Amino acid sequence: MSRNRNNFDLVRLGLALAVVVSHAFSITTGVPDHEPLKISTGFTLGEHAVNGFFAISGFLVTMSFDRRDWRDYVIARILRIAPALIAATLIVGLVLGLALTRLPAAEYLASPSLWRFVTATLTEFKSNTSLPDVFAQNPFKAPLATVWTLRYEVFCYLGVLILGLAGLLRRRRMVLVGVAGLAFALAGLGIVDPDASKGVETALRLPLIFAAGGAVYLWRDRVPLSAGLAAAILFAAVLLHETFAYRPMLFLAETYGILWLGLARGVPTIAPKADLSYGTYLYGWPVQQALVALFPSAAALTLLMPALAITLAAAALSWHLVEKPSLALKARMLGNKQRKAMGRALSEPGLQSGP
Repeated sequence: MSRNRNNFDLVRLGLALAVVVSHAFSITTGVPDHEPLKISTGFTLGEHAVNGFFAISGFLVTMSFDRRDWRDYVIARILRIAPALIAATLIVGLVLGLALTRLPAAEYLASPSLWRFVTATLTEFKSNTSLPDVFAQNPFKAPLATVWTLRYEVFCYLGVLILGLAGLLRRRRMVLVGVAGLAFALAGLGIVDPDASKGVETALRLPLIFAAGGAVYLWRDRVPLSAGLAAAILFAAVLLHETFAYRPMLFLAETYGILWLGLARGVPTIAPKADLSYGTYLYGWPVQQALVALFPSAAALTLLMPALAITLAAAALSWHLVEKPSLALKARMLGNKQRKAMGRALSEPGLQSGP
């Protein structure tokens, strides 16, 4: 599970790019049903990609708590999420928005809507706030529509922290009970209210996938890595397509499948020097919105390649200027704590080195 022996960074980049590809279809029309896979699976390519993110996150974040004390865990999570989000919010609001608004610069910067966008994005992960007279003619008005998933991500981080402090992560059968409970709740929703809102379904879907990823980590000594098993679970989901059990089975199949892809032996390991997945996820939407605003009559596929190129360039800048320095700060902070702890241990009677 060490970084140079798995493909999680590469898989996450693929998932982030899939989100950009998915949005290329709806962002030009304003109709989410135009995205790939929606008709055949009931979910867009972007939603499937987000499922993959949460499966990997559940696995790695549970591992993070298992290998650290709770204070280090909190520091690690904050420094991985917050700096890039803060930078993206300010760049979109103060640079991109200022460049594209039709308001005078002074009026734009003084607008309460601008600062409401900044505060709502950073404190509530709101994805439907707009900037003053920016993207006003686009089918969608939101400048950072993908940040809504971070609310669920942080919720899941807190769940791991609470369960860990309560000692429940050490009772891994209890985690399986929790996964089963979420799966049954989602299946029950399909019986009681098959037309439930997307928000209700998402509130069960993403925690289920995250918890399932965490359970795979906790049971890593017993869970086999098998392409055949991944295919069998997916086939079971296909067979259940018209039943209330389809969605939980599909999500469990995606969880196992994406973790198998990241960890499978025999698959060449490629560890990119830069992890561009988070930056791609953050900047993909505003880049696509800007292209739609500048070229409103262009077709989705016409704008896709420029969007991918610009997004990857923005993600590279985010990685080298914000994310990588933040991770280096995290390493220094945690390293200093470990060195201090070792120094205290060596100073205790009976633990000194030497004869």
